[in-house]
Amino acid sequence: MKIGIFHNLPSGGAKRALYGFVKYLSMQGHRIDVFVPSTADEVFLPLSDYAHSINVFPVRKTFSGTIKSFFLYLPPIKFSLADIEETQRKIAEFIERGDYEVVYIDQDRFTNSPFLLKFIDKPAVYYCAQPSRKSEIELLRRNMFKIVEKRFLARLRKRWQVYAGNRLEKIDRENAASARYILTNSFFTHETVMRLYGVNSFVCYPGVETDFFKPLECVRKNFVLSVGECAFHKGYDFIIRALALIPAENRPRFLIVSNNVDIFWKKILIDLAQEKKVDFEIKQSISNKELLELYNQAKIVVYAPYLEPFGLVPLEAMACKTPVVAVREGGVRESIIHNETGILTERNEAAFAEAIQELLGNEEKQKKLGERGREWVHSAWTLKHAGERLFTHLMKAKSKCH
Repeated sequence: MKIGIFHNLPSGGAKRALYGFVKYLSMQGHRIDVFVPSTADEVFLPLSDYAHSINVFPVRKTFSGTIKSFFLYLPPIKFSLADIEETQRKIAEFIERGDYEVVYIDQDRFTNSPFLLKFIDKPAVYYCAQPSRKSEIELLRRNMFKIVEKRFLARLRKRWQVYAGNRLEKIDRENAASARYILTNSFFTHETVMRLYGVNSFVCYPGVETDFFKPLECVRKNFVLSVGECAFHKGYDFIIRALALIPAENRPRFLIVSNNVDIFWKKILIDLAQEKKVDFEIKQSISNKELLELYNQAKIVVYAPYLEPFGLVPLEAMACKTPVVAVREGGVRESIIHNETGILTERNEAAFAEAIQELLGNEEKQKKLGERGREWVHSAWTLKHAGERLFTHLMKAKSKCH
């Protein structure tokens, strides 16, 4: 089958999930042509590893696009949303002229649902991994800025993020309204899509590359690991406060691996860790090899994002036989079986700290959770499982739209 693929993703979990889908489809003999605006990240896990072609369309900065963005979208900072929309219209025209049997449309780093959805007539699926997160905006308003409420720049930042978040939610909903076949990465996201967009969707779980994420002969070291964007919604401040409740003589080091770092939030985390006497470090933009080694060296992977739609990190950790302690929220409830493949707690710092401390002191339980976690990943969460799920939906979309 000849498949056109679009994305405007940054580096991170969503790009890793897409990379896995493309790898599977390519290895099954399908022709994959990728179409991206120049704002997409094609350095991290480049799809050129498996795609037949990569077509990059430059996002040009125009005066008319700037004016249109001011009045219809958002004041442009680095890029004008109207210029991004025009680029995606051109991409759609190019795809429409091709003989693609189906189009896979992933998300946009700026608007979530991409403008491209409005311009595609071919059979297509839209993989909606993360709808606009208005609840996250409210978390920013209520929680994040309590820490820095006396800082003038922080107050300005809060007002901008609330304003921009509300405008982007409107754009997201308008673009998503053009999607005819929506896939989500979890039942949690499926429910969010139903609430926000008022439409049905189908769950298509992503998978983990178990040939890469696997146990190594590494000595476990006294640190806990978290992986993901350095931003408020990942809950790293919660983890620091939880670790501070563990007696100093038993307290592990806390290490974060992040590709995208919000400098403002990084400074807050560093200050908080110093205040709480938590040994803390952020490693930025490391190689996949280094990431694998850290998964295998960590005693525990800790995971506490707010309402994460799915999250590959717990599955990657389980594939490496590393036990996971996570907050029981969002899509993580679908990938971790409590006390079987990991430990789930309420969003309570004392409960989270207790789970970490108990696991650190129980090597037998660490081993049991690690082994069962690896088995769990192999039973349903490999790239093969994920690719087969996606291909089924691509075929349904193709037949439904003809």
